[in-house]
Amino acid sequence: MSLTYVQREEAARLLREAEHRAVPIDPLSALLPGLDLADAYAVQRDNVSRRPADGATVIGHKVGLTSPAMRGLLGVDEPDFGHLLDDMVHRDGAPVFAAHHCRPRIEPEICFHLAERLSGPGVTVEDVLRATDAVAPALEIVDSRIRDWRITLVDTVADNASSAGLVCGAWIPVRGAPDLAAVTADLIVDGEPAGSGSGREVLGHPAAAVAWLANTLAAFGSALEPGHVVLSGAMTQAPFGQGRPEGRGAVRRPGAGVGDLRVTAVELPPTAEECVQVYEMDPLPEKPKKPKKPRKPKKPKKPVTAGKSVQAEKPERAAP
Repeated sequence: MSLTYVQREEAARLLREAEHRAVPIDPLSALLPGLDLADAYAVQRDNVSRRPADGATVIGHKVGLTSPAMRGLLGVDEPDFGHLLDDMVHRDGAPVFAAHHCRPRIEPEICFHLAERLSGPGVTVEDVLRATDAVAPALEIVDSRIRDWRITLVDTVADNASSAGLVCGAWIPVRGAPDLAAVTADLIVDGEPAGSGSGREVLGHPAAAVAWLANTLAAFGSALEPGHVVLSGAMTQAPFGQGRPEGRGAVRRPGAGVGDLRVTAVELPPTAEECVQVYEMDPLPEKPKKPKKPRKPKKPKKPVTAGKSVQAEKPERAAP
């Protein structure tokens, strides 16, 4: 790390405010020229560690920069990762308010649900498939809190790998799933084809991205835990939507559809611009509160004369 603690705190604060207000900031790499990869992951961890205080829970990770084209664009030779939290999950087909984001994009991916712990180093594709109990088609909503997506590797890493949301389709038992490298994805935005790709775009196999993540987390003293989910990386390019875009992703294998899901971006009404996060999950009914029992009135204390004990007076006997 090359930044001071105070500088990393400032970088984390700038990103939090940019996300809260949906107003992007200049690249951190320009504001803090000494920012390196270790600093960037420290900034990411700082902001993620604050989320439980707001009621959010970490539910897994995402892997980014899994395609050669994206890594070439940023001049790097390996992926990056971010964290997924439960307040980032949206229901399939539910609206996502565009005003909550700076400049969102959408990516079709394969999502893994882990049944066993994966701890590197040395995790392989076979280990990932053995530890996974189900996979699902997914759409990741990515958004950069950096103005106009003018990002370098350290910018996107500090910004939680530009992650903003997750829409997950139906889960398929991994034993009944097709070859994940062979499945294809079609991305439709505003009714028009926006991209096609396959699982091979994701480090050759989506499970290879999960293996990379488990091995990389080992250097941070962390691991992939049972019950967590992992977004393995985009199978197509991530286009911008214009106006009120509707994004739909279909993940298929030859002769059969594996999944089809959709997300629609809508504008917030002016009166709701102060909202920070909208939960698209059905609200849970509130538990009825038990009525409080009335308190029993306290018995008045008997006066106590200093130095003497108070005894109850005996009734006088009637004269014979």
